[in-house]
Amino acid sequence: MNIENTKAQMRKGVLEYCILSILRDDDKYASEILEALKDAKMLVVEGTIYPLLTRLKNAGLLNYRWEESTSGPPRKYYALTETGQLFLNELNGTWDELRNAVNLVTNTK
Repeated sequence: MNIENTKAQMRKGVLEYCILSILRDDDKYASEILEALKDAKMLVVEGTIYPLLTRLKNAGLLNYRWEESTSGPPRKYYALTETGQLFLNELNGTWDELRNAVNLVTNTK
């Protein structure tokens, strides 16, 4: 079994939750989202994030707006919708439950 593949699958499983959490307080464009993920040691490439942002938008969890940039082309800023905020709130509870369950199973005493 390939450990790197297993690690990648674990990260993929929480990526949507992480993106929604990054957008909780402020609108961000894709490069800022990628930077936040990389700062958190979530190894993500651009080719992964754009389809995911589109899927979240199509699900009604995100919307976006175009904003002019002083350093290049206009930027697409993503924001949580009201539905996205409710979805994130639900995931927060689920994450707490999952983290607690995993800790119980994996911690040795």
